[in-house]
Amino acid sequence: MSRQIIRVTGEDRVEFLQGLVTNDVTRAPCWAAMLTPQGKYLADFIVVPDGDALLIDVDARLADDLTRRLSMYKLRSKVALEPVAMDVARGTGPAPDGAIVDPRDPALGWRHYGASGDDGSDWDAIRVAQCIPETLVELIPNETFILEVGFERLNGVDFRKGCYVGQEVTARMKHKTELRKGLRNVAIDGQVDPGTPITRDDREVGRIFTQSGGRAIAYLRFDRMGEGMVAGGAAVRAE
Repeated sequence: MSRQIIRVTGEDRVEFLQGLVTNDVTRAPCWAAMLTPQGKYLADFIVVPDGDALLIDVDARLADDLTRRLSMYKLRSKVALEPVAMDVARGTGPAPDGAIVDPRDPALGWRHYGASGDDGSDWDAIRVAQCIPETLVELIPNETFILEVGFERLNGVDFRKGCYVGQEVTARMKHKTELRKGLRNVAIDGQVDPGTPITRDDREVGRIFTQSGGRAIAYLRFDRMGEGMVAGGAAVRAE
């Protein structure tokens, strides 16, 4: 797990993030995302209070771009963004003092900031069992819509906190449309590469992503799924 911590300081830190990200940071720790103005996912992260600062715990591969995008909105806000060297430990066993419960789902256990280590839990199996998307696997920058991948179910979006970048599109998807695509658990008879297309009657239905123990997370078009789905020669069945 390669994570980067971005430390957000300054008297406007809460108001600054509140107007940009999908969740209510006054209730941190929380899971949230940064979106494009068109409502598409750019990065997801956990926001954690730390004294007079907020910590953004983000996949290291997205950290530079996230910092750049947040900096674009600073203007005259009294806020500073600084990458800091801080380890993140995680596990599903007894939590050490000072750890937080992962805000996405209790099945993901705890996270401890300033400590290192991993208790060896089978994270893919946990994510598949709970249908929890992963950065740069099921969550694809400039492509994913967060409601299609479970952000509401996983406590990653707040519809009452007010405006943020991409809020109008997200709210419209919530209140005015029925989702036609999204993540679903499937059974799969075999192992295929992540991103392998799922087809049925020679039409693409979706794609397979994380797999574990004969099950997988798949992104599906709900109106096309049904009996006879295959991915790379492996039989696929929606659960």
